[in-house]
Parts: sequence; structure tokens; C-alpha cells
Amino acid sequence: MARLAADIGGTFTDVALELDDGSLATSKVPTTPQAPEQGVMNGVRLALESAGVKPEEITGVIHGTTLATNALIERKGAATALICTDGFRDTLRLAYENRFDQYDVFLEKPEPLVPRHLTYPVVERMDVRGQVLIPLDESGASAIVSALREEGVEAVAIGLLHAYANPAHEQRLRDLLQAEMPDLQITLSSEVCPEMREYERLTTASCNAYVQPLMARYLTALDGELKAFGITSPMLMMTSGGGVCALETAIRYPIRLVESGPSGGAILAATVAAERGEAEVLSYDMGGTTAKICLIDDATPQTARTFEIARAARFMKGSGLPVRIPVIEMIEIGAGGGSIARLDTLNRITVGPDSTGSEPGPVCYGHGGTDAAVTDADLALGRLDPDGFADGRMTLDVQASHNAIGEHVATPLGLEPLDGALGISEVVDENMANAARVHAVERGKDLRHRTMIAFGGAGPLHACRMAEKLAIPRVVIPHDPGVGSAVGFLRAPIAYEVIRSRYMTVSDFDLEAVNDVFAGLGREARDIVRQGAPDAELTEKRTCFMRYLGQGHEIEVAVSDGDLQAGENERLAASYNEEYARLFRRAVPGMDIEILGWKVVVSAQSPALATDQSDENPHEAEPAGRRLLVDPAAGKSAEAAAYDRKNLRPGASFRGPCVLFEGQTTTVVTGGYDGRIDRFGHIVLERRQEANP
Repeated sequence: MARLAADIGGTFTDVALELDDGSLATSKVPTTPQAPEQGVMNGVRLALESAGVKPEEITGVIHGTTLATNALIERKGAATALICTDGFRDTLRLAYENRFDQYDVFLEKPEPLVPRHLTYPVVERMDVRGQVLIPLDESGASAIVSALREEGVEAVAIGLLHAYANPAHEQRLRDLLQAEMPDLQITLSSEVCPEMREYERLTTASCNAYVQPLMARYLTALDGELKAFGITSPMLMMTSGGGVCALETAIRYPIRLVESGPSGGAILAATVAAERGEAEVLSYDMGGTTAKICLIDDATPQTARTFEIARAARFMKGSGLPVRIPVIEMIEIGAGGGSIARLDTLNRITVGPDSTGSEPGPVCYGHGGTDAAVTDADLALGRLDPDGFADGRMTLDVQASHNAIGEHVATPLGLEPLDGALGISEVVDENMANAARVHAVERGKDLRHRTMIAFGGAGPLHACRMAEKLAIPRVVIPHDPGVGSAVGFLRAPIAYEVIRSRYMTVSDFDLEAVNDVFAGLGREARDIVRQGAPDAELTEKRTCFMRYLGQGHEIEVAVSDGDLQAGENERLAASYNEEYARLFRRAVPGMDIEILGWKVVVSAQSPALATDQSDENPHEAEPAGRRLLVDPAAGKSAEAAAYDRKNLRPGASFRGPCVLFEGQTTTVVTGGYDGRIDRFGHIVLERRQEANP
């Protein structure tokens, strides 16, 4: 019996197979963009073959993918229409009625996913409490059906005013459309985002509709491939919020999958932090296309309720499409092994955000690539074994990397290729370090006392140098870091989060209405979780979102379990004032408090992935060989020890500079760090005292 996890990235597809004894078999294969399911199946076959496991022995499959995200970024989704309340046809274009960069006189806002000519108003109106002000004009539905057919629309988002308070008109419109066009994919804003704030609700519904046909075809195709291969266990999907849901839910709400891969990595880092008792952690995941950075406190990743997709201006808040979904909060930048290096108009080295991807990939792959990439620089600097890449299934061309770096970077600057490679590496490391600094400062966090947990195919290659730049004293490289997100999938709970807006104030608290809201949310979440965990014991967590009367943003506050009793409003007010004072130094006495929304999270904890724990027997590690390695601090190559990670036992110690190689990645230890293998088998790198900044 075994469980399988697969993560599709922009460059590689990772597979992790968990066996009965807790051991892992893994594989990393190139992503196949034209048919992503083929890349998954290639990785699955390799993992099962290496472990000697038959397809029918698989008891569970967990999958995460960037396919929905890429479709939104590249605008390659379905022809989508939006049906809105009459008078609100331009909500998507008006957005927040502001400029994300007020000083850019040439600023161009990104076009909405749904063009204006495919936005259809209908006569109807609900008030903020869900009372019907204007009945739905059903005769308008027939005209819309004719227009949808003429325009070849595949998917429709229905977003009517205040539908979160009363979805009756949206549901009736859906029934009318499906009666005429049964194959039409329809998203209701009252189901995908039943919250106030009209613009975010409409963008979330539009984004969901836009990717729904694509994701439905892909997930159905992959499920069919797995079953044809002999894996008949149900496939579960990783969500952006760090939980796992059933395939049917993922097909219905694909917008919840946009950050599914990176969230698996954050779950892995949180698990390692809990194992080691690390209270403050910086999770660092660098793959072939992007790098993801997440702050984790007390083994819990920071979360958010909104997320921006496809930002038109790099790192510029407000320039993307805001979607309102549960998401693990992280920053993602275009810095990966495939990120392209070049010179800008000022002859400065720049790296990314564009990537060579898996086809053709960096020059050293020998697949027709011509652009120098970060992987080419890592190879030239001695960090990679040209004969041992991707478990030895790929041979890298060192000379091709030198030639490409020379042509695109070094020669125009009058440098040797090795110096150009070091420049590329330093620039991408500084890009990532700066992104981490900004992310931490915006949240009032100090990175200098945190432990970095690094993984991903390229993360261990760059973690130590990035830690030096951030003055981070400790770096941990967990088991199987090259497929870290896939391993994280295996540790994620089957869980689902539901939020619904129902406005009231503390002074006008409606106890019966709140109990009714929580009862409905609980049923909805439990029904979805039961799809993936029919017999598991479920836990339920309740919270609400509160703010002082007239404020613009809310704070999340815990709500009591079970049926709420009289006095709950006073308890909530006290909890809110306490949390507000913690965040802003003092509460506001005598101010009434608004409650805007209610949240329920139902989860069924998956079995924890077993980790070998051995007594540490301190001893000096025996190198497997030597290699020429360029240490950034020295700026020149020198002979350094190379260790085979699979031969290192708990307690083994080593000094930088050196490298530790394994099947899917290599850990580079710079000259300022010493390392050891802890009792869990993780690599722990500690900054030497004399190396303190």
C-alpha cells in the first residue's frame, strides 16, 4: 500500500511516493506543456518502478498544478461571459477607480478577462440584506442564450448585486441557461465567493469561469490516465489554502488551485519547523521558473483571504486580478533555474523574470536552448555534477554553458565566463534576498533571527548564499528537497474553508441568525471534506471578521464552538479589542464593532508522513570526492569536498565550502557555514561565529 503525490511546475514535474514504512521514492521529469498529464504519468511510472510498487497498490493520489495560474497569466482560458445586474456592466473595468502607479503617465491597466461585449446586464435587484427590490426579468435570459451561442462562449460567470445575501436570482438564471445550453460551464459568484465587496467577487467568479473548461478537461484526462494505468484510488487536489479537496470540488472551483504547488512547499516547511521546534521560519522554495518565499510562525504559515494573479507591473500591488480565496500568503518572483540572464540597456546583468521553461530549457540541457540561464551559471560554478543531473538521466553540457554565458553576459562586459556566471548567480540571489526583505518588512518581521528551510530543485543550490545576504544564522535542507512541494502534499490535511458575509454589529447581535449561518457553513464544508475522507474524524474551526464601525479592513477573531449562547457578542468584542490592541498598541474604547463575515474550516487530518529519527552520533563526514567550486566570498574556484547525501548518517559534520549531492538537487555550503545531519536526517547549516556580519 502506498500514497502518491504529483506537482506540476513550470519546468519540472515532481512525484513523491510514500511507502508503508514511511520511506519515499521520488522522481523529477521535465514538464510537458502541451499535455501536462503526460509529464505526470512519466514521473509516476519512474517512481513506481524505482520502488517496485504496482499501480493497484496505490491507495491515494494528491495532485497540485500551476495550470490554472498559467492560463490566467497567459490569457489562454475559455471564451467567457459575465452576467451582471443592470447598471453594473462596467464593474470589472472601473475596479477600485484608482491607479496602481500614480506617477506613471503612460500607465495601462490590464484588460479584464471578460470583454465588455460579453458582459450582459439583466434587470433585477437585491438589497444588502437579501430582500428582493426588483424581481428577476426572466425574459432577458433567452436573449442572452442567443448571444452566447453566437459568440461561441464556453463558460459564464453570474455575478449579481448582493447575491451573497440571497443567491435566488443567480440560481434561477443558472437553471434557465442550463435548460437551453446543458454543456455550458456556469460559475455563480454566490458559490465561489459569497462575500461582500462587489469587484473582488466578480473577478473571482470570472477567473473561476475562465479556467473551468480547461481544468475540467485536464483533470478528467489525468484521472482517466491514472485509471488506465491501474491506479483506481480517488485523486485529491491540493488547494491554495494548504488543504486537500476532492476532484469534483476542484473541477467546480478551479480558482482554489492557483497556488496549489507553492502551498505544498509551505506545508512541508511548517512540518519540518514543528519537528525541529523552530518557532520562526522563512520558507524558501526555488524551482525551475519561480522562487516562493513564505513566513511561518509556530509551525503555521501565514494566510490571507485575497490574492492577486497576473500582475501587469512586476511586484506592483493593485496591477493584477484580485481573487478572494483562502491562500497561504507568500511572495513569488521570476527567479528559478531556467530564468534567463542578459544585459540591460545600461550593461547591467539582469536575471528573469522570463524563463526558458522545460522546452527548450537552459543551454546546458542540449535541447536547442540558446539563452544563458541560472542553471548554466550554477553548472559553470561547479555546483552541479554534469553527469548526475536529475538522478543521472540527463547529462549537462558544461562547454555550452560557458559559451552562452560568454556570448550573452561575460564577453560584452570584458569578463571571463566564470566571472559572468558568478555575476548571474549574485544577481539572482540578491533579487530573491531583496524580495524576502520587502515581504518581511511589510509584515513587521525580522529575518535575522529566523531559520531558513530551503527546498525545490534550485533552492538548496542558492540557500546558503541567500542566507548570508539576509544574515540568517541557520539553514535547514529537509529530506528529498528537490521534490519538496510534492512531499508537502502528503502531509496536508483534507480540509475545506467556507466564508459567507452576513452583516451585523456587536450591539445588534442576532444570535439565531449567526447559529443558522454556522450550521449552513458547517454542512457545506463537511459535505465537501467527506468526498475525500468519508470515514475520518472531522474537526471544525470557526472565526469571524470584525472591524470598528466605519473602518475599511477587518481582523479575524475566533468564535466559540457549538451552538452560540447569550453573551457571545460581549466575548467577541473583548477578543477583538484584545487583538486590535496587540496589533496597533491600543483599542478604541466605546466604539461599536461591525461583523462582516463568518468562516468555517473543516478538516480531516491525514496520517503524518513518518520520518526516521536516529540518535546523533557526532562524527566527521567522509567526502565522496572533490570538485572545483567557486565560493562567492572568494570569487575564485578552489577544490572543495563533495559529499553523497545518501551516505551521511545523523551526526555527520562538515565544513564549508563544500557540496552535498543527491538525486534531484545539490546543497551548496559556502565558506561561512558549517553543517551536520540532524536526527531527522535533515541538513542543518549553522553560520560560524567568525562569519557573523
